[in-house]
Amino acid sequence: MYNTLITNLESGIFTITINRPDKLNALNRDVFTDLENAIQETYIKAEIKSVIITGAGPKAFVAGADIAEFGGLDKEQAMALAKRGQDIFFKIENSKKPIVAAVNGFALGGGCELAMACHFRLCSTNAKFGQPEVNLGLIPGYGGTQRLTQLVGKSKSMELQMTARLVDANEALQMGLVNYVTSPEILLDQTKDMLHVIMSKAPIAIGKIIECVNVAVVSDSAYTNGKSGYDKEIEAFGDCFVTEDMKEGTTAFLEKRKAEFKGC
Repeated sequence: MYNTLITNLESGIFTITINRPDKLNALNRDVFTDLENAIQETYIKAEIKSVIITGAGPKAFVAGADIAEFGGLDKEQAMALAKRGQDIFFKIENSKKPIVAAVNGFALGGGCELAMACHFRLCSTNAKFGQPEVNLGLIPGYGGTQRLTQLVGKSKSMELQMTARLVDANEALQMGLVNYVTSPEILLDQTKDMLHVIMSKAPIAIGKIIECVNVAVVSDSAYTNGKSGYDKEIEAFGDCFVTEDMKEGTTAFLEKRKAEFKGC
């Protein structure tokens, strides 16, 4: 179905594997098209409950953009390229279903930006992260200047982007860029275990958490429809309060049993 992706749906988890290992899974036009379509698939298919994004092969998650496609672009074309990447990554970030990055090696440039667009990240011990665009006379264009700052703070974000320094898995964990570090052999299994826990919770509430947390880290009033994060939280709390899942959750708590959520 996809030229540059391998996809697999099992027990509600849709695994998207970027499959260009000979190019260290670099992002080119075809990958963007396939990735956009795969994310759209997660939006519309009820049987997909959560998503893992990872890379093929033992070396890289995504080692960056495909620089070969940069040649000959003028300013407007370059801006259009950046906007396309940002639009796809916004679609990942704003999915009401959890999308998690399983970073299995290099996550550089656009690869780091892709990982940061996911709701959170697990990585293997051999992972390396970085925004080395300055080495090409460029800056991150797919949201990296913003999301890296949100995740690690202004000062560290400035340092990493200006020096193009790569960070290993342990440093990424310490600075809050990733949530967990594990061995390459069990990275996918641990990611799936975490998603199974999340999928046992109320789906509508999970989606509302994603919406509210996303509002908390943006300042663009157009993006948030002029609402503060607190306003959004009040509205989302009310939305959850009238769901069947809320009735089931509170009843199960009082009856000392496990809730069985249905997403309604």
